[in-house]
Amino acid sequence: MRTNNVIRQSLIAAGLIAAFAVVPFAQVAAQDAAMQKSSDNQTVPDKTADAWITTKVKSELATTKGVSSTDLSVTTMDGVVTVTGTATSAVEKTKVEHVARKVKGVKSVDTSGLTVSDTAK
Repeated sequence: MRTNNVIRQSLIAAGLIAAFAVVPFAQVAAQDAAMQKSSDNQTVPDKTADAWITTKVKSELATTKGVSSTDLSVTTMDGVVTVTGTATSAVEKTKVEHVARKVKGVKSVDTSGLTVSDTAK
């Protein structure tokens, strides 16, 4: 009778060990499934790329003849470059937009915040 109890206890212990061993794997599988669903619907902006685009646009504007970059501010969000400030002429405003569009990674350029000054330099 004693051997039957030992065998029964061993079987119960083995069953419990097997059941508890499976629990972490099930949790990991559930977390992976949840992560897969959430990552399909979200787009995380690449802030490093935006910072690089901003720096590159500023650099290009600073080295472009006919553009006074000291009165310009450049920001980038999700590849959309926004230029604000004051341009000396409509030609300069157009040139600023053209230069910004040529930078790799730029999706679009918004110059609606770029005003043309009335006084010529």
